[in-house]
Amino acid sequence: MIHIHQKTLQDLEFQTVLQQVSEHCVTPLGHEKALEISPYKIKEELLFSLQLTHEYVASFYNDNRIPNHGFDAITKELKLLKIENTFLEVHGLKKIVAMSVTVNDILIFLKKFEEYYPNLYQFASHIEVTKLLIEKINSVVDRFEDIKDNASPLLQELRQSINKVKGKINASFSSALNTYHGLEYLDDIRESVVDNKRVLAVKAMYRRKVRGSIMGGSKTGSIVYIEPETTLQHTRELNNLEYEEHEEIIRILKEVTDYIRPFLPLLNDYQNFLIDIDVISAKAKYARSLNAILPEISDEKSMFLRDAYHPILYLNNLEKGEKTFPQTVELQQDSRIIVISGPNAGGKSITLKTVGLLQVMLQSGMLIPVHERSKVCLFDRILSDIGDNQSIENHLSTYSYRLKQMNYFLRKCNKNTLFLIDEFGTGSDPELGGALAETFLEEFYHREAFGIITTHYSNLKILANEMPHMLNANMLFDERTLEPLFKLVIGQAGSSFTFEVAQKNGIPYGLINRAKKKIERSKVRFDATIAKLQKERSKLEKTGQSLKLNEKKKLKEADKLEEINAKIQKKLESYQELYDSNQRLIYLGQKVNDIAEKYFENKQKRELMSELFKVVQIENSKRKKVSAKQKKAIKAKEQKVKQEAEKKVEVIRQKKKVAKQKAIEATKPKPTLKLGDRVRMEDGRSIGTIDKIEKNKAVVNYGIFTTNVSIDQLELVEAKK
Repeated sequence: MIHIHQKTLQDLEFQTVLQQVSEHCVTPLGHEKALEISPYKIKEELLFSLQLTHEYVASFYNDNRIPNHGFDAITKELKLLKIENTFLEVHGLKKIVAMSVTVNDILIFLKKFEEYYPNLYQFASHIEVTKLLIEKINSVVDRFEDIKDNASPLLQELRQSINKVKGKINASFSSALNTYHGLEYLDDIRESVVDNKRVLAVKAMYRRKVRGSIMGGSKTGSIVYIEPETTLQHTRELNNLEYEEHEEIIRILKEVTDYIRPFLPLLNDYQNFLIDIDVISAKAKYARSLNAILPEISDEKSMFLRDAYHPILYLNNLEKGEKTFPQTVELQQDSRIIVISGPNAGGKSITLKTVGLLQVMLQSGMLIPVHERSKVCLFDRILSDIGDNQSIENHLSTYSYRLKQMNYFLRKCNKNTLFLIDEFGTGSDPELGGALAETFLEEFYHREAFGIITTHYSNLKILANEMPHMLNANMLFDERTLEPLFKLVIGQAGSSFTFEVAQKNGIPYGLINRAKKKIERSKVRFDATIAKLQKERSKLEKTGQSLKLNEKKKLKEADKLEEINAKIQKKLESYQELYDSNQRLIYLGQKVNDIAEKYFENKQKRELMSELFKVVQIENSKRKKVSAKQKKAIKAKEQKVKQEAEKKVEVIRQKKKVAKQKAIEATKPKPTLKLGDRVRMEDGRSIGTIDKIEKNKAVVNYGIFTTNVSIDQLELVEAKK
């Protein structure tokens, strides 16, 4: 069972990562769920979640993109379906159709590409593909979100009647309009619309002469709006029909809702599935923005993070156009605890947070920005003590709070724990606090816990040096400018560069010397030694970078050689074809020679023709029919290969000739060298005289200098006369 404390998530700014992930969600419900992501408690669930994200990332880089998963929430509709005798509005029904179509598309896609996305297919396999809901709702609602006329026979009949009555209204109104216009009872505008009804614009003086219902008047009172009496009768009929239509629509919606109600669990699954897919997609998009991957997960307790980036820092720097420095950190059974030391502002805390945050992200089902050769493991607990922990609410000082934290660490720390402590031991008297911190560290060490701490305390650096499974580390600084290089180096403690930094910031040299005298000489020497070692490490780092550049050049050369090798392979294949072709011709020549010899002996023409015809038939059966153009291309290719082969053969012949000549020369007896002979080194130009010969070695005098050379390396230029 895995448990990661909320305090650790807060220390490592995990909520900021979730905020960044949630911004990649396309739905409000997905956004909410992304903000609630937390580390998994069960290992199997975690590994499955990582595979889901990994497969979704893969979909960005192949031709089989996962279909769109956007949806409108149906939370309100799901609540209504739980209540009897309620009905869903048309808009709600259309949302259900859209969601059903979306889920079906994804499920059918995942079934089709099960080989590419086995885990996503398994994740979706509990949901059934059905078109019943889509067909039912679409049989009633059209694409403009209106109830179809043929949704029921009664509705169709009512709408036909409504159309007829509307026709009568228009006809009767037009008749009244023409009549009263002819009598000059109407204003210039003739008609208007009040409460969605056509009305006559009657001059106020003639209002008693127009039969109908007064619907209002103009602001000035010069016009009275009247609905004609004949139209009024048809309007009442229309109102009755529209009421009946509304009642019928409600009945139809209730019927459709009752049909949908048994599918309530399925619709719940639909919405939850799409929310989960939205979160998986957001994790995958976030991983793509970081170039994050799923590293190898080891069952053993060992971690190797190569070129690991702090995700929040990486994205912030990317926005500003600044460089982010990756770190490489390794924790194994024989190097379980790393003690990072060195001056402030060198990146110690960021390195510690990078390891912690990446571990929390991984254990929350998220991919991490590391090199593909990295390896990770899972921890049951991740404990942290980072930052200024002065607790105002509990009236605790920083040191009291830290002691309280250490007490919690001591209760929970074991071999399946990763602990992260920033500025270990600070907050109290340096000597006493350092001694207590050393005791805590020894305890964590003996419990076989894994951890990273940052500190300035020398006693902790010495402890890390003495313990076999604990390592010192430091953040590199430029030895001249004392600027941080933001690179973690394992294997040695870091100097705090206290006096060097003070000098760089303009503190008088005399004061620095007085300060040095106030502390133990051994401490100064120890710090100076560490500083010197760090400077040496910086130089080695630069040498390493230069070696890396050379390695890149060698890789390029290797690629070129690979290319040349491929070309040679191609040529060899062509030569093989030429050789096979020549062998076939030799075989044919031998066959014809045998037939000729047979004819020479028996003089049988018929037998000769028969044999020759057989040979021709056998050869033709092997040939493929090709066009004249293809034949020409094949011949040209053969000719080219033949010419190249002849050139190569000529070169080989020349080389053999030269080698033979050298061999003949080598067999010639070598002249015996004597004192006074003029000689020179093999393949050399300078000529000297032999002054002395002793035990197969000669002292040769070149005038300006003499040299001792083996006689076998000398050749005679001129013998002594």
